[in-house]
Amino acid sequence: MNKSLIRNFSIIAHIDHGKSTLADRLMLHTGAIDERKFQNQALDDMDLERERGITIKASAVRLTYKANDGKEYILNLIDTPGHVDFTYEVEKSLKACEGALLVVDASQGVESQTIGNYYLAVENNLEIIPVVNKIDIANIDLNIVKTELKDIFSFKEKDMIFASAKAGLGIKDVLEKIVAFIPAPEGEDAAPTQALIFDSKYDNYKGVIVYVRVVNGVLKENMRIKMMHGNKEFTIEEIGVFKPEAERVRELTSGEVGYITCNIREPREVSVGDTITDMANPTTQALAGYRQLKPLVFAGVYPENAKDFIPLREAMGKLHLNDPSFVYEPESSQSFGHGYRCGFLGLLHMEIVQERLQREYNLNLILTTPNVSYRVVLRNNEVLEIESPMALPDWTSIAKIEEPYLSVAIFSPVTMMDAIMDLAKSKRGIYQESTYVSDRMKVVFDIPLSEVIVDFNDCVKSATRGYGSIDYEFKGFFATEIVKLDILINDKICDAFSCLVHKERSYEKGLSLVSKLKELIPQQLFEVRIQASCNGRIISSARVKSVGKNVTAKCYGGDISRKRKLWEKQKEGKKRLKQIGQVEIPQEAFLAVLKI
Repeated sequence: MNKSLIRNFSIIAHIDHGKSTLADRLMLHTGAIDERKFQNQALDDMDLERERGITIKASAVRLTYKANDGKEYILNLIDTPGHVDFTYEVEKSLKACEGALLVVDASQGVESQTIGNYYLAVENNLEIIPVVNKIDIANIDLNIVKTELKDIFSFKEKDMIFASAKAGLGIKDVLEKIVAFIPAPEGEDAAPTQALIFDSKYDNYKGVIVYVRVVNGVLKENMRIKMMHGNKEFTIEEIGVFKPEAERVRELTSGEVGYITCNIREPREVSVGDTITDMANPTTQALAGYRQLKPLVFAGVYPENAKDFIPLREAMGKLHLNDPSFVYEPESSQSFGHGYRCGFLGLLHMEIVQERLQREYNLNLILTTPNVSYRVVLRNNEVLEIESPMALPDWTSIAKIEEPYLSVAIFSPVTMMDAIMDLAKSKRGIYQESTYVSDRMKVVFDIPLSEVIVDFNDCVKSATRGYGSIDYEFKGFFATEIVKLDILINDKICDAFSCLVHKERSYEKGLSLVSKLKELIPQQLFEVRIQASCNGRIISSARVKSVGKNVTAKCYGGDISRKRKLWEKQKEGKKRLKQIGQVEIPQEAFLAVLKI
């Protein structure tokens, strides 16, 4: 294939700025999908993506476009997520491209992830085309958006494209700009084969489907290949491209994007970022892979039924193949038995993983309270990374505990800055700097990760009436006063509810947990005592009364001593039952605790 006619590009933007809708329109305009069969979010193949209206996984599709110069071009489009929790998907996609469409909502302007994604594209040396979307919305001022694009990114107005993906305006201009502005891929067909694995997924019939961008050389059917980092050898059984449906081809040449299958049944044998080479003509130089992301949020994942542990293990492996930013390792709990300690990039990422495990693999799961990773310095100068409250050493042996902090950038109208300042203060935020961006302000705080992961984004949206947005990056570990909060059910520690909190928040957190559990734990045949303990001291307590049975209902008259004997017998029975009985805690209780 003539590489001068190939264009590889991605669509990047802040969440809800119209990336998927623009991808839909590009496919319609180029004839990749039939208008009669068209549905919104055509590249979002998960039901979860359609229900939430967001892109979770990057998707690739090959388009064929006949430009005004009379030539027919091959456009490899990769649509990407916009939410900050899925930035890793954006990074992977950009590695396989030479250019990017930076989409900006005409009514919202430049927001936090617009800037974050722009710099990701710059780091990958991509040509960037600014696309101002949703110009059909009434009462918008395009001059504001133009000014922001000029001031923040130094774009020239003549390079901007004004479009409406929903109405189909400016789509041809976008395609012509892609052809003219984004460079053709480099690489040589005759060179030793180098292909980058930028994504993968598991198919029950074909095994692991590997998404590749061929940098140099050629990939052909029946070729013997080697994955360099994994040091594994396979034979290619099928090669194809997505149009958007999978279509088989004979080969992939340098510059092309497609997929291969090799009947790989073990997900652990494939890793995203690995380099594929030809065993007959191997390269000595592996491609630069992807940076290893460190999870920010940790939670225990356990099957409701112990017999589902093996299916859960298999599902974890397949999901990790499709989402390398999700990590897991085995752990055991006194309350739930065998399960996994899982790491996520954020709370939304955790919710998505949970729902995918439940929907795609038919698993009923219990998630423990999410925690962040703390750094513990012992009195003997030993340093430990603590991901679970149960792993915290005895507090008498601890010299100090360091808490992870994020650098959080908040974009908001200037008139709402007071509410933002109050919110950051309530989250233990430390002010760093602020700058004006057109009619808005960018303010930066250092905020503990534990304060950000749960509801911070929702709080920002509420404080700014929906106009605010956030972006964050890991800042480092800083010393703080962290204590372990335990929940005791009838004097036994329930490790599923244990968490690490700031000393100032321990009483508030303990009271909230105890009150919520009192509401959710049903009455048992014996009294249930719920307590919150911090450093061995009880800070909050509540009781769930036992189910009352009238044991004297059949006594009609007679001496009072008959009733007293029955009451004493009932009292002794409940006392004995309390010693051997197990408190039944519904799953709703564990889910409700996540939101406290």
